[in-house]
Amino acid sequence: MLTAPEAKPALLYVASAIIKRPVVDVLVRNNELAVSDTEEKAEQFDINCKIDDDSQADIEMQSTRMEEEAGGKHGNLRARSIYNLCDLHAAQSAKGKQYGQLTRSYQVMFCGFTVFAERKDFISSFSMRHDIDNSLLHDAVQIMFVELSKLKEILKKPVEEMTDMERFSVFLRYAENPDYREIVNRVIESKEGLAVAGEVLMGISKDERERAIFRSRRIALADQESNRLTIEKVKAVEIAKNLLGIGLPIDKITETTGLTHKEIESLCNAN
Repeated sequence: MLTAPEAKPALLYVASAIIKRPVVDVLVRNNELAVSDTEEKAEQFDINCKIDDDSQADIEMQSTRMEEEAGGKHGNLRARSIYNLCDLHAAQSAKGKQYGQLTRSYQVMFCGFTVFAERKDFISSFSMRHDIDNSLLHDAVQIMFVELSKLKEILKKPVEEMTDMERFSVFLRYAENPDYREIVNRVIESKEGLAVAGEVLMGISKDERERAIFRSRRIALADQESNRLTIEKVKAVEIAKNLLGIGLPIDKITETTGLTHKEIESLCNAN
């Protein structure tokens, strides 16, 4: 939806809400996924933003509805976000530049489920800070999780008191739910960017909707496979720990669990 050419005002609005600075121009990059590519784990696209002071920022946006089950900690999702952020930032050319001159990079994950059950806020933002005094090392990179499952309290606020990110999240979560049509309409009417997003959403053709459904199903299957592998890895680690406890040789444990020698040695050191 946001990558359609006519949706540029909506994308400017969202990008400004993410980096909390006025974005005056955006360039969408690699927003198309091949239908045959079943390794993709989420809808995603990158944008390069030009800010009002002529500085720039790169943002990768992802959305996922597939909740991981292994341990309930979403370790795979968190690790994937870190990997994608590092990949986005490292993809820049540093030739002829000091590292401090590289474009800031943001990774934003819109989740249709709860990732941080212990946190009340629906946005959890992470940057590179000191472990003890919380001082910022550098503002070059930032990860943001937007938990759309935590919007119930936001819905109670008057639309005019909502932040830009709150308005967009309400729109994203409830735009196609008829039970929330009244508040979604008020949100759309409150900002030009959201009005454009609403028009684009309503203008999507039947064929495009069917293609989006197919793509979402494909991504869901890929996520299910990723989650299955995560669960199997957790089980293998538990079995390896038990076998170590009874003194079975590492070679035998490797054959039984499929874990590598290095992984099993790490378990030995941990114990």
